[in-house]
Amino acid sequence: MPKLAASSAIVSCLMQENVRFAFGIASGKLGPLMRALSEQSDIRFVGVRHEASAAHMAAGIFAGTGQVAVALGEIGPGGGNLVSGIASAFNNNLPLIAITSSNATHLIAPGRGMMMDMDLERMLAPITKFSLTVRDGRRIPEIMRMAFREALSGRPGPVHVSIPADILAGSFDMPDASLSPYRYRAASGPCPHVTDAQAAARLLLGAERPFVIAGGGAVIAGAGEVLSSLASFISAAATSTQMGIGAIPTTHSNFVGHGGVIGGPALHRALREADVVLSVGCRFSSWMWDEQGPMLDPTAKLIQIDTDSAAIGRLFPAEIGMLADARLAVEMIEQQICELSQPLPARKWTETLHQEWSDYRKDLTTEARPINGVMHPATLSGAIAEALPADALLTYDGGHTSFWSNDILPALAARTRFHEPGMAQLGFGTPYALALRLAYPDRMVVNVTGDGSFGFTMQELDTARRYGLNTITIIHNNEAWGVIQAGQKKAGFEFGTVLSGTDYAAIARGFGCHGETVTAPEQLASALERARQSNLPSVIDCRVAFVPHPSMPRFGAIGKGVVAA
Repeated sequence: MPKLAASSAIVSCLMQENVRFAFGIASGKLGPLMRALSEQSDIRFVGVRHEASAAHMAAGIFAGTGQVAVALGEIGPGGGNLVSGIASAFNNNLPLIAITSSNATHLIAPGRGMMMDMDLERMLAPITKFSLTVRDGRRIPEIMRMAFREALSGRPGPVHVSIPADILAGSFDMPDASLSPYRYRAASGPCPHVTDAQAAARLLLGAERPFVIAGGGAVIAGAGEVLSSLASFISAAATSTQMGIGAIPTTHSNFVGHGGVIGGPALHRALREADVVLSVGCRFSSWMWDEQGPMLDPTAKLIQIDTDSAAIGRLFPAEIGMLADARLAVEMIEQQICELSQPLPARKWTETLHQEWSDYRKDLTTEARPINGVMHPATLSGAIAEALPADALLTYDGGHTSFWSNDILPALAARTRFHEPGMAQLGFGTPYALALRLAYPDRMVVNVTGDGSFGFTMQELDTARRYGLNTITIIHNNEAWGVIQAGQKKAGFEFGTVLSGTDYAAIARGFGCHGETVTAPEQLASALERARQSNLPSVIDCRVAFVPHPSMPRFGAIGKGVVAA
């Protein structure tokens, strides 16, 4: 076998998987890999200002495109800084490849007191599908292939490979690193069984109140269009989870809200009243809970489709469990239904739910009034909805901000609206937006964020300017940790929640970006146009009042009555 530099082998493996982006900070022990990346043009390296943003950007690339990206972390604290971004990806089932460095093999495991020594393999193990250290450079192609196979199979998620400095700088006899991906991992998800599809079809056709749930797995599999078609055919009420936003468009005639517990009364009623539920790539996280757990009637019959066998029947017993690719399974179910029936007539139940959702959404904006002369958050969300082009990509970052955005901003297709429900990681929105702008340079990308959330990653405005990533950040600025402050006030105190006095528009200008302040909804459209015309990354600092979202009491009560296992 020919000798090959370890760094070149890694890059070759990444190129075979069509990796387009690597994110990180230029660093010493990773130098050989940095050099290998600099000597090719297929993978673009983007240098961030904090490694957590590198992991968030890698996750954002997969969320927006379905392609895996790489996050790099230097020995010790550099790799440690990846933790929050990797944990976010893990809890949201988003694949990425994290590559870190370490001291040379003769100085680790056990460590010998070297500077920056840290066992990143063990540190990252709980938040990755696997985490390992390369012990033999000859196995790099095998390990990199295993990393992609694991990241993309079953329940998708991040993996971590740590490479000691001497191995990364070395050359080794190793097998060909340019093997086609489909020679070492499956090209598609598992196929459904026709008997399961037939049983599911009969169950759905016999339902009085059928309900369709599109989760993140439906987005990954590209099942949104066929799932929307199936909901129309059987006149089923339909929703998307926070990871599935847009898989069922908000313009669908059977749509009843999305976001589970924060989705409004029509969605809550649909979950309680449905007699047959088709769940596609949804693991029934706590966003779909009330006080007692999953918001489904105990007598409801669940058809659950997932690529993760551990998810099926885990939180709610399944009548039919299908371990299958979401798109293939829904297509087979629809085919079976079409063989058994003509399209079903409109159901009064579904029509009533859709109207109830439409009225609720309209009321949120029409009943909003300024609070002591300051904009209501629903008013700002309505102004954003009116001002954005139909193909804009949006991230929702922050508690208070995300609730209002979720209800009011339209979602017309999958992979156009991005939330972070798994970890509820504040600050993900800015790096996600930068990743989306990299992937879609011709589309407007907007990060709708709270002032508190923006503070976590606003240093990446520097990254945006350096790489010409002209995103637009719209801040719901209520000068507080609003949700926490509201909870404290309810408990009779207020402590450590005030964030007043910061001029985020001025901060943006300090980074060489465009920045301005908006105090009234009628100012937003022109501010957006000026931001677009500036040809710079932009921040629009919008002063809003804190107004508790109607779903906050339900959200706060999630799981309170769940019986201990």
